[in-house]
Amino acid sequence: MSLTALLAAVCAGVSCGCLSFLFLKRFSSMELEKRDFTREKRVPLVFKIVLPLLSLTRPLAGANSCALWRKSEQVKLEMAGYSTVFSAEDFVAIKLLYCLLALVILFAGALSGKLAIPFLMGVLIAVYPRVWMSATIKARQLSIMKALPNLLDVLTLSVESGRDLISSLRDILARRRPDALGEELLQAFSEIQLGRKRSEALKAMAERVRQIDLTATVNAICQADELGVSIGQQLRIQSDMQRAKRFALAEKLANEASVKIIIPVVLFILPAVFIILLGPLLLQTARMFR
Repeated sequence: MSLTALLAAVCAGVSCGCLSFLFLKRFSSMELEKRDFTREKRVPLVFKIVLPLLSLTRPLAGANSCALWRKSEQVKLEMAGYSTVFSAEDFVAIKLLYCLLALVILFAGALSGKLAIPFLMGVLIAVYPRVWMSATIKARQLSIMKALPNLLDVLTLSVESGRDLISSLRDILARRRPDALGEELLQAFSEIQLGRKRSEALKAMAERVRQIDLTATVNAICQADELGVSIGQQLRIQSDMQRAKRFALAEKLANEASVKIIIPVVLFILPAVFIILLGPLLLQTARMFR
């Protein structure tokens, strides 16, 4: 290698290092705008990277023409538990920014004359925020469904021992490990402490989460309040129902596992087994005919 090429390589390496250092310094000092971080939320790295560029699409996201879109995204953010991390306007701006990035990739692919890979990359980039939101909502609702029967059992025992619902809920939340259900119940409990009616706070929680089991439990509690029925009895009924539903879901998933495993077995395991068993025989046969 000549001295000129070596110097060029060293300069290029130093330049890349300086640019990387500046980028990492900027990235480490970057923060979300005035959000509530009392409960840590995991934000994808690809979202953090584009946060400095939100000023490009935020005016369009805040326009009156996107009002319905912002309202829809606000509902999804509340269901996913990220309403304290992202505002609806910010998340719409992130989606628009990803669509803009996908168009840039498509344009670059059109100029290069190769559209297949840029088109695939553009589609993946454009749909990523929607896919991430759907997966986060699904995982959070599944977590709430799994945690609900155990919480109802403890709450039932506490209420049947003579304590009222609010004090029982306060003590349970103080001793539970933080999770999605605990976050929602803690928010509802805070609203009750601020003077909101218990039924209204619980219905608002069910409206935020929109999980079928939690909604049914909240409706049963509110109905017991209105009719004067024993809340402990209603909680025990709901606990038994939710536990039976959870067991039924577990059995369904276990039965589906034997069917789902057929595809990887046929595609990946059986070919390897055939190669190991028949490979030596085929090699010997080839040598014999040779």
